[in-house]
Amino acid sequence: MSAPPRPLVVLGPTASGKSDVAMAFARGCRGAEIIAVDAMQVYQGMDIGTAKPSAADQADV
Repeated sequence: MSAPPRPLVVLGPTASGKSDVAMAFARGCRGAEIIAVDAMQVYQGMDIGTAKPSAADQADV
């Protein structure tokens, strides 16, 4: 029985590039998923002030 996959947790201050790191990791690892816990990214129309992923990024990962 193999061990379950371990999560990669990306922490840092606002505008430090956390979303870019997560996207790069997910693109490089087959089957990787991103679970975002940034409350502001879930609001519709709240595109300024957040690193909300584009539709292309969402489709890519």
